[in-house]
Order: sequence, then C-alpha cells, then structure tokens
Amino acid sequence: MQHIFDQLGDFEGTLLTDGYSAYEKYRSHCTTLVLAQCWAHSRRYFEQAQEKFEYRLKNSKPIVDAIFSWCFEQRQRIDLVKTNKLSVALNYVMKREYELKIFLSDPEVPIDTNHLERALRAIPMGRKNRLFCWTECGAQQVGIIQSLLMTCKLHGVNPYEYLVDVLQRIETHPASRAIELIPRVWKETFADNPLRSDLAAKRLTS
Repeated sequence: MQHIFDQLGDFEGTLLTDGYSAYEKYRSHCTTLVLAQCWAHSRRYFEQAQEKFEYRLKNSKPIVDAIFSWCFEQRQRIDLVKTNKLSVALNYVMKREYELKIFLSDPEVPIDTNHLERALRAIPMGRKNRLFCWTECGAQQVGIIQSLLMTCKLHGVNPYEYLVDVLQRIETHPASRAIELIPRVWKETFADNPLRSDLAAKRLTS
C-alpha cells in the first residue's frame, strides 16, 4: 500500500484498477479519488468457475456415477451381512449420495476437507506436549494460540509477522475495532505495511 501512496500521492480524478484491496484502502485516505474497477478482472472469476464446473462434469461426474452404480450393485449381494465392513462402507456412502454430489453442481465446493484436516493435525499431535502446561487454563491458552497460528496459515498470513504486528498494535488499537486484528481482516488491513520488531527495523536500516 505504501507504494501506491508514493506513486499517486493525493491523486485527483478517476483511477481504474483491478480488485487489489490496497486500492480500496488508498481510496479511504484520498477523498478526491473516484475508484473504478475492471470488468475483465471480474469476468475472470466467472470464467474460472465455469471452467471448473465443466471440468467436473466431464471428468468427475462419470467417475462418481460409476462409483454409485457399483455401490448399488454390491448392496444386492446376498452374501453381505450388515456387520460386514464392506456393508458398513456401502451404507455410509449411499446414505450421503446427494451430499457427496454437491461439488458437481457448485464449483466453489471442495471435493473433500483434507486441507482442513491437515491444518488441524498439529492440535491433536500436540496433546502430549500440553500435558506439561501445569494447569488446565494454561493448556487452554496453548490451544488458542495453536488455533490462531493455523488460522494464519489458512489465510496465507505469515504467523511471525502477524504476531509481531498485533502484539505491538493491540495496546492502542480501539476495542470496538478488534475484528481488524483477526488474521483474515488483518491481512486486508495491515499486512501490506506491518509493524516490525526493533531488531527487524535495525536490519532494514543497516
């Protein structure tokens, strides 16, 4: 964002841009600016969604249909009792047929939750470490920190830069705007020009 201020200063007139959030911040500081945005960039999001939708119809739907056809055939077998593990798996899938097919009609729905599972894996893996937090309150605080760090990663925020900035900013930041300090909003509001530690500032000036 600082680069925009350096280049445009107190710009007067209409500025045509893409959807980069820093321009929105610049507009809030420059009352003489009219911010216009690009239709071509907006169209790209629809094109990407359409491409994903068509790809899933062409490549994923035949596989999904084949899987459910196979499951239906297997459930007709007289040699499979209800307690058989294959029977349990077949029942699990067939009961969720509608929900499992949602991703075929909505390109914004991921096919699985593996990315979330990976992000949360560090929490159960740290259970033994939290045995030595001395108190339940201490263990709860560690869990909150873990959740905060994982939220940073999910939003593409550098956890170190985030914590350095927020721990300095929080003392004077208005409580009514506390939401600005959660990783998702912080990324849009402060990530372009975060507060640095004294050590980092010395490195930049040396």
